[in-house]
Amino acid sequence: MVPFALGGIGAFAVAGVVLLLAGAPERWLWTCLAGLLCGIPGLLTMLRHDANRRRRRALSHPDFKVTGTP
Repeated sequence: MVPFALGGIGAFAVAGVVLLLAGAPERWLWTCLAGLLCGIPGLLTMLRHDANRRRRRALSHPDFKVTGTP
């Protein structure tokens, strides 16, 4: 789920820059900023969840190791 959170945050950031350069209404820029800022707690929550899942898996399956992405 972390890549989805990063993608959403990145999309709001890119949209904000494009809107800023295009001279869009200020309300749209505030919407992009709000989306970007709301994505940060979600990202942190997902990172914490993944860390806890790895810890629980290591406790229940001692031979299980995470060695990067395939």
